[in-house]
Amino acid sequence: MSIESLFQQHQQQFNAEPYPSLATRKQRLQRLAGLLKQYDTALQQAVSRDFGQRSSVETQLLEIAPSLQGIKYQLSQLKRWLKPQRRAVHYTFAPAKNFVLAQPLGVVGIIVPWNYPIFLALSPLMAALSAGNQVMLKLSEFTPATNAVLAEMLAEGLTDCVSVVQGDANVAAAFAALPFDHLLFTGSTGVGRKVMQAAAANLTPVTLELGGKSPALLTADTDLAHFSQRLLFGKTANAGQTCVAPDYVLVPKARITALINQLQADFAKLYPDFATNPDYSTVINTQHYQRLQQLLSEALAKGATAYPCAVIGSEQQQQQRRLPLTLLVDVPEECQILQQEIFGPLLPIIGYDSFEQALDYIKSRPRPLALYLFSEDKRLQQRVLTQTHAGGVCINDTLLHVAQEDLPFGGIGPSGLGNYHGPEGFWRFSHAKAVHQKGRFSSSILIYPPFNRPLFKALLKWLMR
Repeated sequence: MSIESLFQQHQQQFNAEPYPSLATRKQRLQRLAGLLKQYDTALQQAVSRDFGQRSSVETQLLEIAPSLQGIKYQLSQLKRWLKPQRRAVHYTFAPAKNFVLAQPLGVVGIIVPWNYPIFLALSPLMAALSAGNQVMLKLSEFTPATNAVLAEMLAEGLTDCVSVVQGDANVAAAFAALPFDHLLFTGSTGVGRKVMQAAAANLTPVTLELGGKSPALLTADTDLAHFSQRLLFGKTANAGQTCVAPDYVLVPKARITALINQLQADFAKLYPDFATNPDYSTVINTQHYQRLQQLLSEALAKGATAYPCAVIGSEQQQQQRRLPLTLLVDVPEECQILQQEIFGPLLPIIGYDSFEQALDYIKSRPRPLALYLFSEDKRLQQRVLTQTHAGGVCINDTLLHVAQEDLPFGGIGPSGLGNYHGPEGFWRFSHAKAVHQKGRFSSSILIYPPFNRPLFKALLKWLMR
């Protein structure tokens, strides 16, 4: 079936049930949770095949568990979200009632990236289903094994509301051009622009989850020994192939050497026997591996110094695409590694002389998807929160703000448009329908023509007072 025919089928299904009941929505979410548990092992194995090596535990921890917890959260909140929201009525319009009804949008398109092919498919999916929509998922061509399992899983129990589309960039372009009622895209800023252009032809509203260069800011009071592993986890989970991974570190110049030593020591603790360590992911494919190598080579050629956190033979590294975390200092500003989102285990460390200089560095660059501050100084925390812009902030940790079910997730400016997760996810895929309700009597008859009536003139004078 063509994607156009598939889209029309979903439109027909939505028109047959334009406002699914609370019970129907819960049943769909419960089926999704049950299928996810049923296909847990198959999904772990498929992701590892797609990456070449990714720990099953990491897949459970970063993809399957958050998806299950997210469904649990949706189920616990859905009844409250569906209740019409009462709004005030000005006394001049009484007697009447005002309320807002969460209306499903219709058919929602979701374009899924390759780096977290389970969570970044199911997280927006559960929000769209909670809101009562029909959903089409376009999965990444770089994760064929995972796609096959997801397609089988969803076909087993959710064909009444979900379908899966697979294919290359041409299919993705055709997908984005469909007249969806909402389109969510997760991926690079460059592709996000193209998706938005395609959606604009249909006036399709979009949510763009992009990325950018998320900074980690360390201060003079940061306890390096205490916080180093938290920074490392954010950068080494999925080998740094995470949209909210720290992209560079700002640290007082006097602390650069101490930070490098601490990170190297803690990396050895987290990933002992790195060459064969089963907990560390490989780079997704040769194309992406070569891109990372080019970023590294350019930085070194222009004067940067590299501090690998582990040593591995170059032949094994290339064959297995197993790239250890590599710290970089003295990177010239014009290097691509400081201009592009890295999306891998390379971490520039940038020294600063004053906290104001560090803030200015962040503020002078495109607004990031995430910002990480490591400081226990409440005044510095407040300054960062109020003087910088980022999609989300983690204080004294990394990544974990994304896993908070009751918080919105999304970018700002070049790092994204709109957000989801939490109540915002439900409303992202709903139309807030305003309803004004009157009974048999309506005070509005007092403002009907003719306008030359003394009572009308007195009323208008009173309203304009």
